Amino acid sequence: ATSLEKVVGLARKNSIWPLPFATSCCGIEFMATMGAHYDLARFGSERLSFSPRQADLLMVMGTIAKKMGPVLRQVYEQMAEPRWVLSVGACASSGGIFDTYSVLQGIDRIIPVDVYVPGCPPRPEQIIDGIIKIQHLVETESLRRRDSPEYKAMVNKFGIE
Repeated sequence: ATSLEKVVGLARKNSIWPLPFATSCCGIEFMATMGAHYDLARFGSERLSFSPRQADLLMVMGTIAKKMGPVLRQVYEQMAEPRWVLSVGACASSGGIFDTYSVLQGIDRIIPVDVYVPGCPPRPEQIIDGIIKIQHLVETESLRRRDSPEYKAMVNKFGIE
């Protein structure tokens, strides 16, 4: 990586603006993560963004019903590049214990996911570990990765322009 890529990576790593898409108990654990005891602000994610156009990290937490799938995808598509996705909890990652007709069996069926956080619900320490993994990914990502044929093929697999 060049010196410019390292500086840009360091700046991006420490200024991630997450958009929480929380639907159930994982959202409560995320609230604890934002509280004073765990303080996610230490990692540069202090400012939560509830507008997809101002966020660069989509944190999907909890059970996602199939009817919410198109909404989640629209939120993802409205985010500007570069964007990252953190899937928090068993329900967002694989549908969890809800193997029913109405629950999406993993958000990676509709949007690409960068980091998975396991647990039902995951502890705040696990969510912080997921944020740290995202930060490492952001810091080490090449500035040209999003122009690569591999990245474009992966995005096209999801039908995203």
